[in-house]
Amino acid sequence: MAHKKGVGSSRNGRDSESKRLGVKRADGQFVRSGTIVVRQRGTQFWVGRNVGIGKDHTIYAKIDGVVCFEPVSRAKRRISVYPPDVYPIGGAKGLIKPAYQSAIYAEPGAAD
Repeated sequence: MAHKKGVGSSRNGRDSESKRLGVKRADGQFVRSGTIVVRQRGTQFWVGRNVGIGKDHTIYAKIDGVVCFEPVSRAKRRISVYPPDVYPIGGAKGLIKPAYQSAIYAEPGAAD
């Protein structure tokens, strides 16, 4: 007896292309201005100093510097980019030179 395969099976078997999401640059890695640090859906990572966020929640560097992943709370992580003289390449894991702390954490545009 001849058999005919179900009509639906020839229409199946496709999937969408992967979106290549995730962390693109690691903590302590040097980046140039405009470099994409993270591609994400939603805000898994929050925006810190010297980074911008695109309409698709992509986080990118605004200055040449070193990527720093900073914990905000148990669930929140913030990404910042600091100049290499403030945050050494290779990542000092939270060690920022005291002389620069006031400059880093001051509000943008605040005069000294």
